[in-house]
Amino acid sequence: MAAVSRERVRSALEPVVAAAGFDLEDVAVSAAGRRSVIRVIVDRDGGVDMDAVAAVSRVVSDTLDDTNVTGDSPYTLEVTSPGVDRPLTEPRHWRRNLGRLVVAGDLRERIAAVDEDAVTLLVDGTERVVPFSELPAGQVQIEFDRAGADRAGGGA
Repeated sequence: MAAVSRERVRSALEPVVAAAGFDLEDVAVSAAGRRSVIRVIVDRDGGVDMDAVAAVSRVVSDTLDDTNVTGDSPYTLEVTSPGVDRPLTEPRHWRRNLGRLVVAGDLRERIAAVDEDAVTLLVDGTERVVPFSELPAGQVQIEFDRAGADRAGGGA
């Protein structure tokens, strides 16, 4: 039984996931006894709810079965959306988190706007434009009282 190749799985899934209206964020393949676990992480503008996960799961499953990229190896398929701990590395990641508080390097600021070239961060009421070429990977910060922060003038 040959190991399932992450690269082959990703290559097979990328076009069908995109055609279904999603971004293929990552594919992970790991061994679990005699089986492989294929974890597919998808996202799209507006987020991914349970119905969307179910729809893309069908497309992914059909593709894995039809292309035989797993060979004769049994597998378990997991399709999910990225968690809040996903690093913000692509412009689309920043755009999808508009208004959220982020940490990027020594910056701890709120995302005010995003375009093709840069992100505008809001710190203490002042906007700061940072080109993506100069922006380190970001991390969304969980806020437990965002409504309170907005009332206090700390929100976007």
